Amino acid sequence: MLRGYAVLYLIFLYAPIALLPIFAFNDGSIIAFPLQGFTTRWFSELWTNSALHNAVQNSLFIAVMTAVFATLLGICAARAGAMASFPGKQGILGFVMLPLVLPEIIVAVSLLIVLRQVLGLQLSNWSVIAAHVLICTPFSIAILNGAFQNLDPAMEEAAMDLGESRWSAFRLITLPLVMPGIVSSLLISFTISLDEFIIAFFLTGTNPTMPVYIWGLLRFPGQLPVVMALGTILVALSIILLTIAEYYRRRGLARAGVADTGGFL
Repeated sequence: MLRGYAVLYLIFLYAPIALLPIFAFNDGSIIAFPLQGFTTRWFSELWTNSALHNAVQNSLFIAVMTAVFATLLGICAARAGAMASFPGKQGILGFVMLPLVLPEIIVAVSLLIVLRQVLGLQLSNWSVIAAHVLICTPFSIAILNGAFQNLDPAMEEAAMDLGESRWSAFRLITLPLVMPGIVSSLLISFTISLDEFIIAFFLTGTNPTMPVYIWGLLRFPGQLPVVMALGTILVALSIILLTIAEYYRRRGLARAGVADTGGFL
């Protein structure tokens, strides 16, 4: 019964996604069965849409910067979490992970009020980056916690006993060992930022991100096949990035000699 439930759950979860490539290659402009024929013209239209190209560039810039900043903060937090206990450690780490349970629309509205009404700043790509770093950092910490917790602190201590400073011991010993976790954190943060819509919808300026632009296309029924084609590409890209992230996560566990108990995929 449990196996049957799992199969039904996976069908319910992924059946709508499986419809994306079906209608993306459908020759009709109406999203409905029966199909009209096979075509690739919806994908061709993606290459001639300059507004979409600008939205993709904005999203890629935001996603790359978010991944870098969130991973840097995640390294610092995970490193502190792996160290000996200090006053307020659990409370501080719990507070840092709080964005995981906060509704994104609450975060978006709150940041909008702070940026516009309190600080008087103009909305731009950097406002979206700041918000995405806020929500991606807990995911980065969750990934990097395992990488740092599985390390033997004696290796770094041995390097310091041999004359290395704390920073050089961390750079030469610890950092290479947790590099698979860092790569995994970068990829996960990049994927989350690239696909995020609610916060970007509230905080984007005059240049929309790709999810916001896709939402705008939904107002035009004739553009729905183009949205399907773009969604197919995004799903394929997300699967590739998550697969690479899972590969590096398992590689890190294997290097540390820890049994794998489950992951992203």
